[in-house]
Amino acid sequence: MLGGIFELSYKTIAPDFSFTHKPEQWKCESVDFEVFQWAHTMIFAIEEINQDPVLLPNITLGYRLYDNCLKLQVALRAAMSLIGGLNDSIPDSDCRGLPPVIGIVGDPLSSHSIAISRVLGLFRMPLISYYASCSCLSNKIEYPSFFRTVPSDAFQVKAMVQIIKHFGWTWVGIIGTDGDYGQYAMNSFHEEIKPFGCIAFTETFPKAQEKFKYLQIINTIKHSTAKVIVVFSPTANLIALSTEIIQHNLTGRQWVASEAWSTSNTVATNENIPFFGGTIGIAIRRGEIPGLDNFLFQIRPSSDPNNNLILRFWETMFECKFQEAVNNQNDTALPVTTMCTGYEDIKSTRTAYTDVSESRASYNVYKAVYALAIALHELMFCENGKGPFENNSCADIKSLQPWQLMHYIRKVNFTNRFGERVAFDENGDALAIYDIVNWQKAGDGSVTIKTIGVYDKAASGGQELFLNEKDIFWNFASGQIPESVCSKSCQPGTRKANRKGEAVCCFDCVPCADGEISSKTDSITCTQCPPDYWSNQQRNQCISKEIEFLSYEDAMGITLATTAVFGSCMSISVLLIFLNFRNTPVVKANNSELSFLLLLSLTFCFLCSLCFIGEPSNATCMLRHVVFGISFVLSISCILVKTIVVIMAFKATLPGNNMMKWFGVTQQRGTVFMFSFIQSLVCVVWLSSAPPFPSKNTKHQNSKVIFECDIGSLIGFSCLLGYIGLLACISFVLAFLARNLPDTFNEAKFITFSMLIFCAVWITFIPAYISSPGKYTVAVEIFAILASSFGLLSAIFAPKCYIILLKPERNTKRALMGR
Repeated sequence: MLGGIFELSYKTIAPDFSFTHKPEQWKCESVDFEVFQWAHTMIFAIEEINQDPVLLPNITLGYRLYDNCLKLQVALRAAMSLIGGLNDSIPDSDCRGLPPVIGIVGDPLSSHSIAISRVLGLFRMPLISYYASCSCLSNKIEYPSFFRTVPSDAFQVKAMVQIIKHFGWTWVGIIGTDGDYGQYAMNSFHEEIKPFGCIAFTETFPKAQEKFKYLQIINTIKHSTAKVIVVFSPTANLIALSTEIIQHNLTGRQWVASEAWSTSNTVATNENIPFFGGTIGIAIRRGEIPGLDNFLFQIRPSSDPNNNLILRFWETMFECKFQEAVNNQNDTALPVTTMCTGYEDIKSTRTAYTDVSESRASYNVYKAVYALAIALHELMFCENGKGPFENNSCADIKSLQPWQLMHYIRKVNFTNRFGERVAFDENGDALAIYDIVNWQKAGDGSVTIKTIGVYDKAASGGQELFLNEKDIFWNFASGQIPESVCSKSCQPGTRKANRKGEAVCCFDCVPCADGEISSKTDSITCTQCPPDYWSNQQRNQCISKEIEFLSYEDAMGITLATTAVFGSCMSISVLLIFLNFRNTPVVKANNSELSFLLLLSLTFCFLCSLCFIGEPSNATCMLRHVVFGISFVLSISCILVKTIVVIMAFKATLPGNNMMKWFGVTQQRGTVFMFSFIQSLVCVVWLSSAPPFPSKNTKHQNSKVIFECDIGSLIGFSCLLGYIGLLACISFVLAFLARNLPDTFNEAKFITFSMLIFCAVWITFIPAYISSPGKYTVAVEIFAILASSFGLLSAIFAPKCYIILLKPERNTKRALMGR
């Protein structure tokens, strides 16, 4: 005998618990046609097995079916009746033989299965459920004899989360029942969605049908920004919720259904489709059972007199009453206008009982019965000496115990006639394969539940979820996949900044700072670009920094180069003038040799600025400072010597003073050479110890690489400039002291003025050089070189050229002596 427990009735009347008399039985009313099909599928499977000559030969299976009336108390009493044989008469002196039942198919509800399994587990009585999916039932320590042909909710939740992740929904609401099924599923859902999404709200269906609780759920849905709502609940709660949704005209939501109601024709109706259309649900795998439809049409009230459920089913189906029921009804019952004959045509009806196109739970019942039969078959054909029990013994089919059968159920692994593998894992769970369904409106106006994909946990390579997206109906005006996010994804170039006190899915998108990028959507941080790179305007890519240096293509570079060439041309022109008029008094009176050398050095001063323009290289970096330092020292040395010559010339005019013989032409040349040699020595030491070199400066400007010459040694550069400054100061002081000497041959005033310009230029150069960015630093240095060179050239030689070219009458010995 096999036992079966089904939720055939969805209306119950509780007995009177006033404790004044013995309570009556729970009264069950209104048979559920779909569940009635499940029960008859068990009968069909048993009869099919009994007719199979190969499976369980010479063994006949029987059955006892009970209605749990959707109440735990009734379900538990049914289980006790099955395992204890409460309706059988068994003498106390004889406990041998078979137990009342060797296994039970049921209960469909998780809460019921938990309670029943706690008792059945003590006796190792197998309980194979076809619908109880709570993940808690996978615990073999607490529920050692529980098996199921429906996948665990742990896999159902994984499938739902995969769907939600596939469509990019990160902000979802969740509603579940107050029992084990809903609470375990919701807790598992919370954990699975954490890595990528958030729960907008969590609501629980009340155990009693309390209207204000449902209104509270409706209010939460209305005020939530989540457009996707996941529901773990049996059909009964959805019926109550759908009523309130219709009354409040609550549309624009995408529902994700658990297997408990995803294929319910009671909810998927024309009335509900405007609100629940497009629902995506997890469904138990459908199976087509050949011959089941004909078997279902064969039932009659007279076919099984012991089956009182058929009478209730018949009365509900044809809305009539049998005479016996009329005689037994109380005075307060409504009058019956139609009497049942028992010969009504069931083929003319179109109900969930006769519809075998969506055989999902029925298929699970079918597999559960066959799992028991296959296990029993293996037990029966056990070979003595090779058995699994003590001393390699086998169980006796005539006196087997439930715990012996349970051993074989654990090892069940077969492929049924439809090509599907039936087996249990180490937790007693079925293989995790689900259909993904979508609620749609058919062309004839009816509601159809269409299979749009499959979830197979055993698939490899991340191919667990398969969806045929073109077949999905979206119940939105756009007809497109709805968006359900608390905050829209942060595009590349921004990063996520979580809002204080809100879920991690609620965030602001903050643009990356300069020099930082984010190349992916929803980046948590921005990445710093490498030193030679900078962020583009969109902050999504690092691009090479613009390399900046003063080039000949630059307008500023062209201007400065032109000015330098012009200055050098002027110096050469003055030199040519002085050479041409070298025998005139003005040229002779101003120490022509030093003047020629000064003009030549000034030419180099102008030309050395060209080394500062263009892309820096090792050669130009060393050359620019060497040429600059030596050229200016040579110029200042000539001026210093000219100043000394002027002073000594006037001192030598005093009686008895013969100073000029100690500072003649040779000494003058030697002094210039000595001063220049010292600067050359400084340059040699500098270049040999830490020479200047080209470098890329990324510190001063973030968006640009300043290609410049690093001076190498600050001490060397300071010595070079300091030496020039020292000579300039000495020249200035000496010229200033000689300014009041007779001015016929006196250059002291011009030298004083030129040194004043020189010092002013280089003193102002220092702050300008420090504060100028990039290529402007080099431009300031070139400007200082050119300005000081022009100052020397103009202050010293302009007056002389004026006399030579424009006032030749003054370029005579008489004119000079006369002055």
